[in-house]
Amino acid sequence: MSSPTVSNHRISTMFFGGLAALAISTGAFAGPDEFGPGPLIEAYGQIAPVDADMMIPEGASFAVTFDTATRSEAETLNRTLTSAARFLNMHVANGVEAGSLRVAVVVHGGAVHDVSSATAGANADLIATLLEHNVRVIVCGQSASYYDVGRSDLLPGVEMALSAMTAHALLQQADYTLNPF
Repeated sequence: MSSPTVSNHRISTMFFGGLAALAISTGAFAGPDEFGPGPLIEAYGQIAPVDADMMIPEGASFAVTFDTATRSEAETLNRTLTSAARFLNMHVANGVEAGSLRVAVVVHGGAVHDVSSATAGANADLIATLLEHNVRVIVCGQSASYYDVGRSDLLPGVEMALSAMTAHALLQQADYTLNPF
């Protein structure tokens, strides 16, 4: 007898001395306890092992841009910045050479405060760590102007662009793809 799958749960029927019992399992989903440090950036961007069907080809390289406009809550990390760390960690953990990964984060809107030395808070160490791993962090000059943040206000290594639109256009011309997450 096959076990039907309903809403990502497997339902099994078992018989005990003439009585039927239903058992529901959630399958092979990893919970939060399955996440741990990655091999490249241990402090940020936790990852979980995945039994994937879509394999990464040998010799693969990636050039990916992330985009963030939402400022993190006080004393929390910017989710997009941690996603950039997770991207690096999960690909290195799955055989991609670190040198074959080009990552950029374009920062605009209220997220400009997450890269300003006066207001970065918990993000300052994360940004320094990303920069150490050759991640480009690029600020929208228009947003920076709106929030009265100058180049000298940015954390060391953070770049200023004319605008987020300009940064994305130039990165796309350099063969970066925009990651929607």
